[in-house]
Amino acid sequence: MFEKILIANRGEIALRVIRACREMGIKSVAVHSTADSDAMHVRMADEAICIGPPSSTDSYLNVASIIAACEVTGAQAIHPGYGFLSENAAFVQALEDHDIAFIGPTAEHIRTMGDKITAKDTMINLGVPCVPGSAGGVPDYETAVKVAEEVGFPVIIKATAGGGGRGMKLAKSIDELEVAFRTARAEGKSAFGNDEVYIEKYLGKPRHIEIQVFGDGKGNAVHLGERDCSLQRRHQKVFEEAPGPVITPELRAQIGKTCAEAVAKINYIGAGTIEFLYEDGEFYFIEMNTRLQVEHPVTEAIFGVDLVREQIRVAAGMDMSFGQNDLVINGHAIEVRINAERLPNFAPCPGKITQYHAPGGLGVRMDSALYDGYSIPPYYDSLIGKLIVHGRNRPEALARLKRALGELIVDGVATTLPLFDALLEEPEILTGDYDIHWLEKWLETNLAA
Repeated sequence: MFEKILIANRGEIALRVIRACREMGIKSVAVHSTADSDAMHVRMADEAICIGPPSSTDSYLNVASIIAACEVTGAQAIHPGYGFLSENAAFVQALEDHDIAFIGPTAEHIRTMGDKITAKDTMINLGVPCVPGSAGGVPDYETAVKVAEEVGFPVIIKATAGGGGRGMKLAKSIDELEVAFRTARAEGKSAFGNDEVYIEKYLGKPRHIEIQVFGDGKGNAVHLGERDCSLQRRHQKVFEEAPGPVITPELRAQIGKTCAEAVAKINYIGAGTIEFLYEDGEFYFIEMNTRLQVEHPVTEAIFGVDLVREQIRVAAGMDMSFGQNDLVINGHAIEVRINAERLPNFAPCPGKITQYHAPGGLGVRMDSALYDGYSIPPYYDSLIGKLIVHGRNRPEALARLKRALGELIVDGVATTLPLFDALLEEPEILTGDYDIHWLEKWLETNLAA
């Protein structure tokens, strides 16, 4: 087992990893930019080292500085959290070259799943159902027309290297195709340095369902059920729950088995998430995230497992501490992502926290790096906390969420807390009758600028 782990991240996810390390008796090293000198993960880690100025490019994305921090502190392994370098194959390769363990999948797996066309081809070959669309990249508009007509409108054009909703455009008819195609290519080039795009059938009222998988790198893998992440704004998840309100035990077992078998065949190691669009009883693969997800706590809640602990174990060469038969769902869990943003425009709102009080009680977990007097820097993502609740069933979880939201105090900056108070009054949320388009439509009506 590792004696010391460096956490190449910040905020609540860095704290999350530090907690797992502490319970396992492993020393932790926090890295930070100059803007994060007073951050909670810096205070909580056993050691801390500054790796650069506020800009992510010069600090949290600075591979040379992070490797140097490992060498200076004697850290044997790096946990990347999510975001930043967590899905950067070149970073993983550089760690291998310096004999530093990466707590996550191999560089090869990250490369394969990082390119959406390659990922789709791989999943088709592994027997995972995929959305109808182009066989590969679409090189020009003339080809786009042929593919769209074969698939049938509406279609969605996606940048192969895309993420976070960038490089993704909808065309409802042939009249909209050219602008959507050229815009997606331009956005892909600007954001990712790659203008290759592909085309998929656009589903009318799908849900976003993701399957949590976990492998030991030795040909063994399990699934930990699904999460429903359909409530999204601009392709960014804001509300996640497990299990999914519309997924039956039979469907769960079927798609879960398919996903576990797929990652086992490629000797996948660590945590991964296979994301699907789900409509009318059918699953359609859209991408695989080769890292820990922001919403992993809802899975931990219903299965009673520590996914970060398990990541560390398998990265150190140990076997998984559970098998598929050990994984039995207990109750229902919901997570809401709380951002320092001003409604109704969701404009980032960095600033000083004048008062912070986390909710508590049975079945309540608050993952946050906030504290009284902390100044949220303007350089990074606006996520400031994740409120997770667990109940014996969905109604109990919803009631617990409403109670916990009422206890949570974040003063000094604007936050998205009022959004969740409002959502919990909506009948569709209470019944689970929503799809990936529901929140955008609701926001247009209820939070118009």
